[in-house]
Amino acid sequence: MRLLLLLIAIFVGVKFLIPRETMSEIPKHLVNLKTDEVNWKEKDQSYWRSVLTEEEFKVCRDHGTERPFSGEYCNTYANGEYRCKCCGELLFSSSSKFDSGTGWPSFTEAAKKDVIKYVEDTSYGMTRTEVRCARCDAHLGHVFPDGPIGRDGKPQKRYCINSVCLFKE
Repeated sequence: MRLLLLLIAIFVGVKFLIPRETMSEIPKHLVNLKTDEVNWKEKDQSYWRSVLTEEEFKVCRDHGTERPFSGEYCNTYANGEYRCKCCGELLFSSSSKFDSGTGWPSFTEAAKKDVIKYVEDTSYGMTRTEVRCARCDAHLGHVFPDGPIGRDGKPQKRYCINSVCLFKE
């Protein structure tokens, strides 16, 4: 009987045995694709609607936001890389992730230079800095100057990012 259960688990997949935060969750539209060879900014809204869920589209392409404390990566701290859900670009590393208490995954810095595009956002009667994926222009969230205190005694940045815009490897 144990052997039969083991064989079923192997056949079906052992996803339930692997902690969720350690699994690779590559979006289907990025599998087996050379993502750096695609001109992502040429993709139109109908393409994005066909490959993203309704919530992913609302946040990534319509500049929405997910509810605080609802995102998959809000309380995830395992080692790994956080990539853009739309184009697969490496955006953040777990080494810069911290608990800001805001309800969204927060990072002190981008994983590489020039992967984040900064846009002034004056919506809702305030001025903020929106952050987008530089490769595909997906809305990710906002950046604020009130992150944790760095080794130099000054506050670092707080990139407040929607989980739905990311996948973790």
